[in-house]
Amino acid sequence: MKTLKLLPVLGLLLATGCNLTPKLDRPAAPVPPDWGRPAQEGAPQAAALNWKEYITDPGMRTVIQIALDHNLDLRAAALNVEKAQATYRIQRGNILPTVGVQGTSTNYRVSERQASDGQAYVYRQNTAYAVGVSWELDFFGRLRSLKDQALNTYLATEQAHQATQISLVATVAQAYLQCAADAECLALAQSTLEAHKATLDMQGKSYEVGVASELDLKQTQSQVESAQVEEARYKRLVALDRNALDLLAGQSLSANLLPLDLSRVQELKDVSAGLSSQALLGRPDILMAEYQLKAANANIGVARAAFFPSISLTSGLGAMSSEVSGLFQSGSRTWLFTPTMQMPLFSGGSLWANLKVSKVSKEIAVADYQKAIQTGFREVADGLVTRESLVDQVKAQQALVASLDTAHKLAKARYEAGMDGYLNVLVTQRSLFSAQQALVATRLAQQTNQITLYKALGGRL
Repeated sequence: MKTLKLLPVLGLLLATGCNLTPKLDRPAAPVPPDWGRPAQEGAPQAAALNWKEYITDPGMRTVIQIALDHNLDLRAAALNVEKAQATYRIQRGNILPTVGVQGTSTNYRVSERQASDGQAYVYRQNTAYAVGVSWELDFFGRLRSLKDQALNTYLATEQAHQATQISLVATVAQAYLQCAADAECLALAQSTLEAHKATLDMQGKSYEVGVASELDLKQTQSQVESAQVEEARYKRLVALDRNALDLLAGQSLSANLLPLDLSRVQELKDVSAGLSSQALLGRPDILMAEYQLKAANANIGVARAAFFPSISLTSGLGAMSSEVSGLFQSGSRTWLFTPTMQMPLFSGGSLWANLKVSKVSKEIAVADYQKAIQTGFREVADGLVTRESLVDQVKAQQALVASLDTAHKLAKARYEAGMDGYLNVLVTQRSLFSAQQALVATRLAQQTNQITLYKALGGRL
């Protein structure tokens, strides 16, 4: 049997003790050493700013703080940290001896056939150990490996909690911006609707006196109905956005905490990605994967130690008597010393299979760790590319809105002067409204990208 091959080394191991957990070197990061683009000058790195320094809008800060205090997902993550911490304390305590008080009472009847004089009797024995000690000698590091595994699981859970917190901050901020953008588009649709209604009322009067044509009247009426559709759509979106914020916050938010429009939300601070991609190693999700890898590596030590003897010592010092009252009389003192050794000889291959499982689990943890780094690198790289393009896109969209606003005013002036039909007014109005909506969407994408980049770069609490 394979287990018997381990017997020659038992004597040395028993004398010196050992830890069978293999040495773990941090796996190489499977990403380029830098971002491939210059760092943004004058901007601090995300890891140097906590979220309150990064987010400057007071309303958004208040909603985020409410979410951090009441969000149920975050509460569950915090409870998982407490659970993992308690598990670590259990495993750490197993290394030390267990000291306690023990008492036993044994009563049984001895039959006539068993008794030497042929008379049945009841045998009674009462034992009380004032000091009882039980201790598993950790010669092969099984308990230490379990402690290391529990410690790294706890640290991974703590990092998971940190990742959940910063993710909640980013999610609430993005939901707040989305609500602001939809509220601004709702106000835009309502102002457009009011303008179309005023025009329709004026054209209705002109039509009655034969100045305006029926075609102009119907075209304006269609614009009123189209604006009503947009108004209803954005009312629905704003209501859904507020429901999403309530869920994230863990409670119903008062109306004064909700944003009125995106233009009134204070801009976020710029952050720099720096030059080196090594900044990713400080992200909570990557640290969590690293601790999970260390925990998996410690499990190999546990699996290896299962091949070797388990040695425990049990001792006690106390009193023994057939009567309870005699335990405290002279001549009743007794002691107990019981060393126990368990050695696996045949397990049907389960020990080797368990060792194989622990090694494969470590390789899976290595892959998860490297994948977490790759994912983080892509998030940052995508965020940097998007940031550069959105800056130019916002400027171009603002210029487009200004041009269409001028075109609409000119078309309206020509119509009022009788130089052109009302169709050009409708076309320019529709184009202007669409461009204004697109500008709001582009500004929203820009600010949402900033939040995503802050989170991807390891923004802290």
